[in-house]
Amino acid sequence: MTGARALILIDIQQGFDSPDWGARNNPGAEANAARLLTHWRANFWPVIHVRHMSTTPGSPLNPDGGNVAFKPEVAPLTGEPVMTKRVNSAFIGTQLEPRLHSANVTALTICGLTTPHCVSTTTRMAANLGFQVDLVHDACAAFAANADASWRDGPATDPEMIHQSALDQLNGEFARLITTDEALTPGNA
Repeated sequence: MTGARALILIDIQQGFDSPDWGARNNPGAEANAARLLTHWRANFWPVIHVRHMSTTPGSPLNPDGGNVAFKPEVAPLTGEPVMTKRVNSAFIGTQLEPRLHSANVTALTICGLTTPHCVSTTTRMAANLGFQVDLVHDACAAFAANADASWRDGPATDPEMIHQSALDQLNGEFARLITTDEALTPGNA
């Protein structure tokens, strides 16, 4: 028997609007995530919001001085579950896995911020836990903040290349990469 498919929105928080993160790719990621969320809600399918509460002092995602609020276009409605994490994986230190199993969820559609960090880590772990994963690549984005190339020769990697590289590592083995339009196609969700 095939279970339900849940939408997991990862760390789409206002703290990512901070200039501390540096250059970013895909300015349309939040709008695409909002389209997915609207579709899931209209069909009464399971939705789970994930937020990061950094323990790093000065982080834009640290609750002491940062902005951990969800971006308005994807803010949870009353009754929609919110998982709060302090590490990259949405499965560690949260009730995500038991909640998914109790709702008979066997497949996930994942989107959010940032592609090479929490999105990638959660996607890898989801696949390792046996979930079938669709990663909506145009509803994710990456930043240049961690593109310090001082350890090697050459320039820092731009955020689009960081995004693409993370996706390349996930494609096939951990997730099926799809667009928002593909995720919204009947029979795909």
